[in-house]
Amino acid sequence: MVLAVDGGDPKTVKEGQSWRGITVVSVGHDSATVEIDGQQRVLSLGQHYRGAPPAASRESVTLAADAQGHFLAEAAINGRSVRSVVDTGASTVVLPAAEATRLGIDWRAGQPLAMQTANGLNSGYLVKLATIKVGGIELHDVDAIVVEQGLGIALLGMTFLNRVEMKRDGDTMTLTRRF
Repeated sequence: MVLAVDGGDPKTVKEGQSWRGITVVSVGHDSATVEIDGQQRVLSLGQHYRGAPPAASRESVTLAADAQGHFLAEAAINGRSVRSVVDTGASTVVLPAAEATRLGIDWRAGQPLAMQTANGLNSGYLVKLATIKVGGIELHDVDAIVVEQGLGIALLGMTFLNRVEMKRDGDTMTLTRRF
């Protein structure tokens, strides 16, 4: 069975195995039985289950726009502080190589790739960040790309943003953890 928890990458889990609090009880041709919080649920092929936390327990942070209208966030990546800009046009979190090195990320061990950016073709390295924390929102196992050239600030892209709700009200933006 393939599971994705908290918007993270999918993981194959065999019958009888547990992962992140979910136990795969049995797997059939068109359904699977899982145990979540002590309760068994039967999921049909392709079905999703989302247990939403109470609204009061969902972490959020409110950001203010700067003079140019950009939303800047003081993030903690793997526990170390980094200034970043919220960028819905970036498909992933993006870090300049110098910043990644300062954060202790072994980015050269990541998967090399070529990518098309707003500034043209660039090369980078795909890495996995253990944690990203913005305000009270902490996400685990977030994909990021480290680029050697052309970027002066970290971009908080969609591999982070697709796991939060974004609400803009004038010159403020509130991010709320979705799950």
